[in-house]
Amino acid sequence: MRRNLFYAAAALCIAGFAYTQYLIFYAAPIDRLLMFNQKIFYYHVPSAFVLFSAVITCGISSVLYVKGRQGKHDDIASAAGELAVLFGAIMLITGSIWGKAAWGKWWQWDARLTTSLLLWMVMVGYVLVRKYGGPGSERLAAGLAVFGLADVPLIYFSVRIWRTLHPKTSVVPGLQGPMRTAFWLSVILWLVFFVLMLATRVGTARAERLLEETRERGLDEGLFE
Repeated sequence: MRRNLFYAAAALCIAGFAYTQYLIFYAAPIDRLLMFNQKIFYYHVPSAFVLFSAVITCGISSVLYVKGRQGKHDDIASAAGELAVLFGAIMLITGSIWGKAAWGKWWQWDARLTTSLLLWMVMVGYVLVRKYGGPGSERLAAGLAVFGLADVPLIYFSVRIWRTLHPKTSVVPGLQGPMRTAFWLSVILWLVFFVLMLATRVGTARAERLLEETRERGLDEGLFE
């Protein structure tokens, strides 16, 4: 991503997040059932969007890496996997807060909650394998990424397959006025933020890979001891 475009997108993100906070806490009305607790909705659902985007990116890039062995695909997969862990943690924490307010429990072994936790644990495993697995761990981690990718549709359709605490029909289409604006603006901004973070981390991963490749060539040629 070009530097000027990156900075412009980052500036728009900052301004957009500031405006979104105004919409969430001042313009959007208080929910008549959950009261102020409903505000966590504007963070929980967008973080789920980003989690799924990160897992899909990681899974597809892993498949491409295994197929073509191109380092650029591995860089993207590694960066997306780390971001999946970050945003997955945000989704689970905000979801627990939502659950306490809506159902009176921080956690329930509900189908959607359980499969979401499984996805997060798979991505944590992916990151740990990448970090501590040693040579060749990229292919093992790629298998975990593909497993996580397969879990995404299972999470989405879990409310239709099993009886869960989550409603079978989404509440999003019913949002009106400032609530609707605040929600979709939050989703868009979180996704833009994800793209910016992904681009930054991919650049770092690429630099690390090139440095390691240079070191290995130096070792092969006897430049280093």
